[in-house]
Amino acid sequence: MNSPNDHRALGRDLDLFAGDPIVGSGMPLWLPAGSVIRDELERLARDIARADGCVSVHTPVLGKRALFEKSGHWAKFADDMFPPMALGDELPGDQLVLRPANCPHHAMIYAARQRSYRELPIRLNELAPMFRAERSGVVSGLTRVRQINLDDTHVFCRPDQVADEAERALRSALYAQRVLGMPIDYVRLSLPDDGPGYLGDPAVWADAGEALRRAAVAVDLASYELELVEAPGEAAFYGPKLDLQVMDGNGHEETIATVQLDFVQPQRFELVYDGPDDRKGQVVMIHRGTVGSMERVTAALLERYDGRMPLWLNPIQLSVLPVSESVDEVARKFVDDLVAGGLRAQLDASGSLGARIRGARSRRDYAFAVIGETEAADGSVQVNDVFAGYRGSLPRGEVVAILAAAYADRSAPAWPTPAE
Repeated sequence: MNSPNDHRALGRDLDLFAGDPIVGSGMPLWLPAGSVIRDELERLARDIARADGCVSVHTPVLGKRALFEKSGHWAKFADDMFPPMALGDELPGDQLVLRPANCPHHAMIYAARQRSYRELPIRLNELAPMFRAERSGVVSGLTRVRQINLDDTHVFCRPDQVADEAERALRSALYAQRVLGMPIDYVRLSLPDDGPGYLGDPAVWADAGEALRRAAVAVDLASYELELVEAPGEAAFYGPKLDLQVMDGNGHEETIATVQLDFVQPQRFELVYDGPDDRKGQVVMIHRGTVGSMERVTAALLERYDGRMPLWLNPIQLSVLPVSESVDEVARKFVDDLVAGGLRAQLDASGSLGARIRGARSRRDYAFAVIGETEAADGSVQVNDVFAGYRGSLPRGEVVAILAAAYADRSAPAWPTPAE
């Protein structure tokens, strides 16, 4: 049986997402309220990428099988990829494949023209879908789906820039989780062990691991009350990484963001730059995730907040409840002012006031506001911020200003302290 705050039950009860057998397992339909949450997460991801100097790109969800053979994805992940599509009598390498990752396309953008050492680093960001051929028996809600929409950035830099770029990426990942309100247990430095299977020069691996250590020191994890834990054997075969780790109540551990170095794809795609001595240098590729996949992050947030999202994420930021028909026009004008201020507000005028208050709570609206004869006459409103536990009477214009400022900052509203 699902727990009361299971994201699947919340998604159904709050009309956030749905599924249908005729659409297919593992392919959720984002309903209007759920789309608000996803749109806000995408906006956060774009804002962080822009602040970090990333540039936006767009690439196709399809690629030739040969592209993924060259990248190494076909050899390693073919069983988890959708079958190739033959549109005619193409050779196997020319058949089209739904991509399992975005990095090969970004590698080809880098390779589209000659690059100088002076223009590096280049940071390419795309919030793009990728595909996993999950079996119908394992798909579940938003956590195991067949199309993943990922906040994905790939950095192409010189070896001497790795530490700085890793520091920048780690700071952004920590910032994203703080804005989301998602706790982190520790940061893991995932390194190779003595076993086989790690591609590349051991000396390059050692230098890269040290660069990631320097990045973690520069970020000052202690100021976040976090520890750096080195984990030999946890590195990917193509490079070491920094992982943000969380533990659930059952002792299960999960990575929610990563800064992953990659030596393999730059070799496979011959991603180089012109050095100061007219010799070619090979770039280092950094896969960086900050917000993560829209599906898994939404699921985690729903369960963390039991469906009552913070102001900036909530589909209904303020529900306005007129006490009687005589104040409907005042309430409508207040809703118009809220919407003009960039907020998501609705007028709820049908049914008894008690039923409407219960409805606002049941829908997990961020807050609700009541307008009666007194409030209509004096320009005020009775605000009940369920999330913050605030109740008070305030001028309507002040409510708009407080909510708009909090929304812009992705923070809690700065309600005034009630008078003694």
